[in-house]
Amino acid sequence: MSITDTEVREIELKAYAIRKTVIEMLSEAGSGHTAGPLGMADIFAALYFHVLHHDPKNPKWAERDRLFLSNGHITPVRYAAMAHAGYFPLEECMTLRKFGSRLQGHPERTFLPGVETTSGPLGSGLSQASGYALAARMDGPPAGGFRIFCAMSDGEHEEGNTWEAAMFAGKYRLTNLTAIMDRNNIQIDGNTEDVMPLEPLADKYRAFNWHVIEIDGHNVAQFVEACDEAKSIKEKPTMILAHTTPGKGVHTIENDYRWHGTPPGKGPTDKIPADKQREVFLAELEEAQKSI
Repeated sequence: MSITDTEVREIELKAYAIRKTVIEMLSEAGSGHTAGPLGMADIFAALYFHVLHHDPKNPKWAERDRLFLSNGHITPVRYAAMAHAGYFPLEECMTLRKFGSRLQGHPERTFLPGVETTSGPLGSGLSQASGYALAARMDGPPAGGFRIFCAMSDGEHEEGNTWEAAMFAGKYRLTNLTAIMDRNNIQIDGNTEDVMPLEPLADKYRAFNWHVIEIDGHNVAQFVEACDEAKSIKEKPTMILAHTTPGKGVHTIENDYRWHGTPPGKGPTDKIPADKQREVFLAELEEAQKSI
């Protein structure tokens, strides 16, 4: 799955379009998480526009790759990526978190075609993905020939269920499973290493019989190469440990844990007045996009 410089640039531009949509939908909703979705935009753009085998017009295609979202609170970036990819009209993004919307605050499998699992309780996603990966291997080709991806947060590694799943996947050598950790070092109460130290994360996964690849989560080429490498690994699941910047693209809030679970318009006002946050964020994203 090689990628050209032109394709990388196209995905980077798409990531900024996704970021803008995220800000607009969070502002419209008046609730939701900002930092994580902005930080994972490059990876979700790469997934939906290069890595995943999928068909927006046929979301139940049997041979599609499955993408599990464990940290369901960053679902605005998934919804935005799906809309830009053609799963549903872009304007539907503005219904986020509204009554009757298909775009719930955490993804609901039965509401939106293309969403594989319901998620919200942190720590559950890797268990779901690991079980699915084992079942897919048992079923065998052709339906079992797809790959399973699981996007996760670093903070949810404070949940014991995550490590049970890591043991399970390592024991059963689930080579068809690729996990992607958003290593942004923040959670709702502060920095992860202050709340509950997680390091050495890479060594821990290696000890559980995983293949580990550490990347810059904003480097599209690195991410695509990591996904390629994961496919070549036999007899082990793969963890792509992606180092990301929370709030990426909006320099005013980058690396500020206070924006973990806060939408524009309701965030800290020490730098930007609440009524100017949406406007400023979109302007900063526009400026950052020019550097691509």
